[in-house]
Amino acid sequence: MATSSQSVEKPVPLEPPPEPGPEPGPGRKLQSWQCLVFFLCFYGFMAQMRPGESFITPYLLGPDKNFTRIQVTNEITPVLSYSYLAVLVPVFLLTDYLRYKPVLLLQSLSYISVWLLLLFGHFVLHMQFMEFFFSLTMAARIAYSSYIFSLVHPAHYQRMAGYSRSAVLLGVFTSSVLGQLLVTVGRVSFTILNYLSLAFLTLTLVLTIFLKRPKRSLFFNQSEPARSGALPSELDQMHPGLDGSMGRKLGRTPLAAWCDWTLVRMLRELGNSLQLPQLRLWSLWWVFNSAGYYLIVYYVHILWNVVEPTTDSTKVYNGGVDAASTLLGAITSFAAGFVKIRWALWAKLVIGVVTALQAGLVFLMYATRSISLCYAAFVLFRGSYQFLVPIATFQIASSLSKELCALVFGVNTFFATVLKTIITLIVSDKRGLGLPVHKQFLVYFVYFVLLSVAYFLAAALGSLWHFQRDRHQPVPLAQELSSPLKEKDIQALNLQDGALSSLQPEATTLALEDSAWAKGPVLRELPDSRELPEAKA
Repeated sequence: MATSSQSVEKPVPLEPPPEPGPEPGPGRKLQSWQCLVFFLCFYGFMAQMRPGESFITPYLLGPDKNFTRIQVTNEITPVLSYSYLAVLVPVFLLTDYLRYKPVLLLQSLSYISVWLLLLFGHFVLHMQFMEFFFSLTMAARIAYSSYIFSLVHPAHYQRMAGYSRSAVLLGVFTSSVLGQLLVTVGRVSFTILNYLSLAFLTLTLVLTIFLKRPKRSLFFNQSEPARSGALPSELDQMHPGLDGSMGRKLGRTPLAAWCDWTLVRMLRELGNSLQLPQLRLWSLWWVFNSAGYYLIVYYVHILWNVVEPTTDSTKVYNGGVDAASTLLGAITSFAAGFVKIRWALWAKLVIGVVTALQAGLVFLMYATRSISLCYAAFVLFRGSYQFLVPIATFQIASSLSKELCALVFGVNTFFATVLKTIITLIVSDKRGLGLPVHKQFLVYFVYFVLLSVAYFLAAALGSLWHFQRDRHQPVPLAQELSSPLKEKDIQALNLQDGALSSLQPEATTLALEDSAWAKGPVLRELPDSRELPEAKA
């Protein structure tokens, strides 16, 4: 038997050098990236293909189901707000804990349950369960927007956000146009339209099964990337001394471990971030205006049936209006990035003007007896709201890390849902005032008027404060904001000079489902060296 040294010294014939040519690695990576982008965008597009969704209300009020307007307004629709509030936080946490894919499967199954109950349910209780499953699909929308960022490299975040957002908007637009064409031109009944939606949703479920399950997430699964060679989370980069292995070595108590848990540290960091005026302002806008916006969206289809009560399905243009409002919302969201304005000075006034415009549009929907004017008012109302969404997204996210940004949007959405549920219980539910939908819109008009008055008063007080301060010192560069796109360029220049200043970049901001548009590096002052890492978490 030959010794190991002999085996090592045994001559090995040399292989001829390989032919010169391009390396296969980058090509395979590019092809893998393109396939991933295509599949995720195709999935996002197909998940929106529900051509019967725009016609659910006339379907329930029509001869197919024959529910009364009072049942739909005061017994069925309010369940959506209640159940959404009940499932929002659990689904938000489960999305991260289960690493997205199981929640996407739950969303697909819930959509199928919605349309099965629509087709085969005959009682109010069945429709209330339908609203419950629909609330699950709404709460699970966060899974898709978070999922796409867990699979791609941070360098591709902005491109991926643009691609996925475009796919979702294109899906909504295509679905609405398809439904309207089938109803108006093809004279397809609402029942056949719902069967077609069920077929699309079944295909989406099949696509969901083939989605790749990520190995990491924002809150609960941050330790796995370190073992698999992936990038550490941004909070780990901010506080490198708080890794799990070091914590185990120090033998921390359960209370200390709880205080060092990522979500708890982020909540403490969120409390510190509330001192920022722009964060407070736009978070309040998100809470109050989103609540009013979704109340209008929930009940406007019932209002259309009041303004134009028709049994001829070919004269129902809900799908066309939804398509037009989606298109206008996309245009206004894109145009918002080019608005040149000092947001630190004029944000309250802009919000007040837009909110006053929304109040006028809600009053027009209440007062008019023309279905065409009612349609047009809703399209403009939805477009005006979507105009401020990307601006609010950037203003909220510009001072936060990626993880903290996701938490802030989740908290804002939760409080907006709480407010929306309270208003629904008082105004819409039969256990409250139980107002008909026409009078509800008068209440919503007063709600938006009060919001606009509050914004105008805040703008007046803020302008006086700014002018008095400008007499003594100029506005800092960080508050001299012209537009989300220009602000991003300014922050990028500051980031390049970070090594020569006392500022450090923390993260690239991300936005959630309806607002993953504006992103930029986050700049914040270094913490005081006297403070412990735990205190700054």
